[in-house]
Amino acid sequence: MNITIIGSGMMGSALAFPARENGNDVRLCGTHLDREIIDCCRKTGRHPKFNADFPAGVKYFRIEELDAALENADFIICGVSSFGVEWFRDEILPRLSEKVPVISVTKGLWDTPDGRLLTYPEIWQAKLDELGKDIPLCAIGGPCTSYELVAHDQTEVAFCGKDRAALEMIKSAMATDYYHISLTCDVVGIESAVALKNGYALGVALTVGLNQRRFGIDSELHYNSQAAVFYQAVREMDGLLRLQGAGSINNLAVGVGDLYVTVYGGRTRLVGVLLGRGLTIDEAKAELKGVTLESLVVAERVGRAIRKRAERGEVDLADFPLLCHIDDIITRGEPVSVPWEKFTF
Repeated sequence: MNITIIGSGMMGSALAFPARENGNDVRLCGTHLDREIIDCCRKTGRHPKFNADFPAGVKYFRIEELDAALENADFIICGVSSFGVEWFRDEILPRLSEKVPVISVTKGLWDTPDGRLLTYPEIWQAKLDELGKDIPLCAIGGPCTSYELVAHDQTEVAFCGKDRAALEMIKSAMATDYYHISLTCDVVGIESAVALKNGYALGVALTVGLNQRRFGIDSELHYNSQAAVFYQAVREMDGLLRLQGAGSINNLAVGVGDLYVTVYGGRTRLVGVLLGRGLTIDEAKAELKGVTLESLVVAERVGRAIRKRAERGEVDLADFPLLCHIDDIITRGEPVSVPWEKFTF
């Protein structure tokens, strides 16, 4: 099959490994922000953030060469970050061919003025409806870090989409002996679960920073407090998924798996640790200048949406004490003070 990946960030690029190792023709096309990455890939055969070469035969394209990258593509992988959602909607969707599926690695939610939380496929579908185009939209959710996928660590993910045939086709091209794929048509459930974990992973990481502040940076890890916030996060994620109309426990399971892997590494953990140590949100952002912090955007949007629904009496904020505290830290600059007793039932 011919597979075109648009966006040469770490996750989109990592998917070139199972795709190419299955014998597909893989074209990696950078966005307008990725020119240096593509130039590096062309020169070295390796992504600048990875410790392994791409499989032989992967082809690299700048965004100006998009038409060539898209030629005869059987499906498209959207590898942009959540900050590229509008760009992909406005600049890329109009250029795609009818009936050619798109599957996205972009995780996040978009809040509306009335407090609804929309998945990114819903945002893109509205654009396709406006254009009068029929393009099956799919998405990838689950616990998967890019560098571990590149290392062929055993990975379990879920592909979601309304078109089952498209999902089956994409799975046949991507599944390997280390990349295991479940299929579901519950797009809202999976996409909501893997987006919600971002803010809650930050919440768990707060406890790491709090204990470092109390016992020292190099002190042993304290798992009681991490576990306490983790289980509260799961409870609140379950409540939010019910509000989203998620269809089964599988969605929560995928989200919890993603929560687990995010707690143990990456940018979200780092910002949570810094906040727990006593930095303000502005100080933490300054410390991580140049680092993309998508988790903060998702947490802020979810917090804003839930507060609007609470104003209308549709939800009780007492059911979401951890979310509210995270929102207070991010949007109001309040200090970390985990509301432990509010987690009891």
